[in-house]
Amino acid sequence: MINLVWLVPLIPLLGFVINGLGRNTLSKNLIGFIGSSVIFISFAISVGIFFELGAGANKSHEIFLFDWISAGKLNIPLSFLVDPLSSIMLLIITGVGFLIHIYSIGYMHADEAFGKFFSYLNLFIFFMLLLVLGSNYIVMFIGWEGVGLCSYLLIGFWYTNSSYASAAKKAFIMNRIGDLGFLLGVFFIFTTFGTVEFAKIFPQAANMLPGNGSIALIALLLFIGACGKSAQLPLFTWLPDAMAGPTPVSALIHAATMVTAGVYMIARSNVLFDLAPMIQHVIAIVGLATAVLGAIIALTQTDIKKVLAYSTVSQLGYMFLGLGVGAYNGAFFHVITHAFFKALLFLCAGSVIHALHHEQDMRHMGGLRKKLPVTFMTMLIGTIAIAGLPPFSGFFSKDEILAHVYAHDKTMWAIGVFTAFLTAFYMFRMLFLTFSGKYRGTHHAEEKIHESPKSMTIPLIVLAVLSAIGGMIGVPEALGGSHWLSHWLAPVIKHTGEAPDHATEYMLMAVSVIGVLIAIGFAYAKYVKQNHIPLPDEGKRSALANLSYQKFYIDEIYDFLIRRPLDALSNFFYKIIDNKIVDGIVNGLGWGTSETSKGLRLLQSGNVGFYLLMMVVGIISLLLYTYLSL
Repeated sequence: MINLVWLVPLIPLLGFVINGLGRNTLSKNLIGFIGSSVIFISFAISVGIFFELGAGANKSHEIFLFDWISAGKLNIPLSFLVDPLSSIMLLIITGVGFLIHIYSIGYMHADEAFGKFFSYLNLFIFFMLLLVLGSNYIVMFIGWEGVGLCSYLLIGFWYTNSSYASAAKKAFIMNRIGDLGFLLGVFFIFTTFGTVEFAKIFPQAANMLPGNGSIALIALLLFIGACGKSAQLPLFTWLPDAMAGPTPVSALIHAATMVTAGVYMIARSNVLFDLAPMIQHVIAIVGLATAVLGAIIALTQTDIKKVLAYSTVSQLGYMFLGLGVGAYNGAFFHVITHAFFKALLFLCAGSVIHALHHEQDMRHMGGLRKKLPVTFMTMLIGTIAIAGLPPFSGFFSKDEILAHVYAHDKTMWAIGVFTAFLTAFYMFRMLFLTFSGKYRGTHHAEEKIHESPKSMTIPLIVLAVLSAIGGMIGVPEALGGSHWLSHWLAPVIKHTGEAPDHATEYMLMAVSVIGVLIAIGFAYAKYVKQNHIPLPDEGKRSALANLSYQKFYIDEIYDFLIRRPLDALSNFFYKIIDNKIVDGIVNGLGWGTSETSKGLRLLQSGNVGFYLLMMVVGIISLLLYTYLSL
């Protein structure tokens, strides 16, 4: 089955071609069937690959397809790497992707561009699979750029809305900044190692000493690339705006797969990052700052998707915090659990929006628990999971990261626990505002509220089950487990970071759980007991609450510091350099030629005497020139 890995990305690509060409001729049912079936087939092959890899002694297989680029010393094959890390990513991408495709059949059924939507989804899956399967940085980069393109297409899917189109452009441009860092990092990798193949780079790097300047530069550049794709400070502002796309897009691209590409890339390159401790420290600081900032902003948002968007930014920060302290297993564990519960939460939000006819403001919701029972129960499970209560999945992955952070730096741990407290508060705030109390919309809208169709609720149930039990793959030894995931990833990730003893681990778990329970209690008291409703947009807020509500004015700061100066500079070049100097020179030459020709044409008068005079003058000039030259 491993030798058939090339079929895993190829089949979704065929789905893209079929649905793309037949988008205006095939029926919606057939398009939905084709789009979902190709992902299911890829998932089935991925499951076979996973079990074959687990049963075999060899845990790394490079499947060569063909030589792609050969020039001098540069040789880049198109080949795939199947190992424990990529095999897990295959299951996440195709498994969660399949559920989101099924969900999309119901969610997008009324959309006129149904076929185009499914073709874009299939294309995204193809590029994401290419990203995780590539056996070298160039194939990874092609997939990296491809998912960026698909992100642009899907965020701006409803491009007739100018704000949605602008959000797509913003995502595309901010990702290009990070991508430049990634590309420069690949150039330096080739300069340093003479290859871009993982199998040749990592053994060479393993013989190098920590603190090597070239490795530090490579790690920094790769991290910049990861910051763009995985929405870390300062390149995170595109992700909340990306909620302009259809909700299944938010679940697939901006929660479960694409935004975790940066985490995957650093985990894949763990050998290089272990040799750059200073860069690791920077990663930890940036991740922690992103986690805190995202959580604080999420506290006051009123758009249900924006809450989840800033939650995603914050959870990605947790993952980078784990990477920064060397807890690669913990960070990747959180990638897996986050794929389950965040995809679930986004799809639940989509179910609510679908039921309320595209209403996203939580101030106009409430009282939906009995009207949307499946959506409520599954969203409750997802909320508990992300809050980090045992035995749900988020508890195990989040606490593993925090345990390693505690062993690394106790101040960072305290800030991480505080962020977990904020996470539990804003997530249950969202849950209570949406489902508790009385409905705050119009009576006419209330009469039309209904539970989503089975094509939407069945994926919710499956993801809810995974969110509940997904943490079992990483139960720590302190709780009687063997941490299966850590053993599975051992051939790829050698160093797993520092970990505290069992007694300390119990204490850390207790502190985390108590903090989460207190946060839930605060949210319940405020939004259920006191029935507090967030202020309208123009309402008067405290200074800190206003900072959070206005997202710390980061977009405005970027606008002031970057966009406006660039606009002023471009206007200067346009009005002065281009219009006056460049155009002045070109137009001046044209004007001079025109005016000169006007004067010279007067010499052609038709007067024979004048012509004879000019001939004599010419002869005398030639004779004089000849005389003077002697």
